Amino acid sequence: MNHKHAPIRNFLLTCTALVATWQAHAAEGGIPVYHATVVHTYPHDAKAFTEGLYYDGGYLFESTGQIGESTVRKVRLETGEVVQKLDTPPNYFGEGIIASGNRILQLSWQDGVGFIYDRKSFRLIDRIHYKGEGWAMTRDANHVYMSDGTPSIRVLDPTTFAQTGSIEVTANGKPLAQINELEWVKGEIYANVWQTAIIARIDPTTGHVVGWIDLRPLVAAQQVDDPSNDVLNGIAYDAAKDRLFVTGKRWSSVYEIAVTP
Repeated sequence: MNHKHAPIRNFLLTCTALVATWQAHAAEGGIPVYHATVVHTYPHDAKAFTEGLYYDGGYLFESTGQIGESTVRKVRLETGEVVQKLDTPPNYFGEGIIASGNRILQLSWQDGVGFIYDRKSFRLIDRIHYKGEGWAMTRDANHVYMSDGTPSIRVLDPTTFAQTGSIEVTANGKPLAQINELEWVKGEIYANVWQTAIIARIDPTTGHVVGWIDLRPLVAAQQVDDPSNDVLNGIAYDAAKDRLFVTGKRWSSVYEIAVTP
């Protein structure tokens, strides 16, 4: 999600409001706040406007945004080398990405169109349509989860991608908006909250935020040219080795992190 031409004053006001909301959530309801220790730092294409991310078999699969710059790419984790790339169809702003069976699904931001690619060749094989905006996705063994910037996470069928339900996300009983990039981690949904330096840990059964991960030190370490847009965004999990990765839009690094109280 991007507001490339939004006035900087509006951005600062939005950031201030979101940080204040998070701090209020944390203070009033006892939702635990976790911190991150960097285990390893990997290179990342500093021109990649990261919108979606997942890990599979030693590679990061990434969807990038911006009109005319959107791609789907396969990236070697250790070196940051892009070993396979496909441009998103012209005039679409690429968003979240997941794999399902032998297919990859990439969302678009405001066009209500998702692109289905062959998982190995990246050949475009089909499209889906949905209402509203598309921001991000993740999945477990039986469902796909899709965010659209609202407090509602859509639940999709992993074969047809039709919506079968929704999860209303709340923190201390209050709706949590601006839910962006998602990742399924040990039975929870980890979610970037747009234009903040936090990840919300969400119980998918209740929709309740059960923890915050504070990544402000990582955000501060990235010297980005456009802080209003080049924000923390991108979570990937290697379940086999229990490794958690995070990055951001036009960040020069992917961080493997350990989450601690």
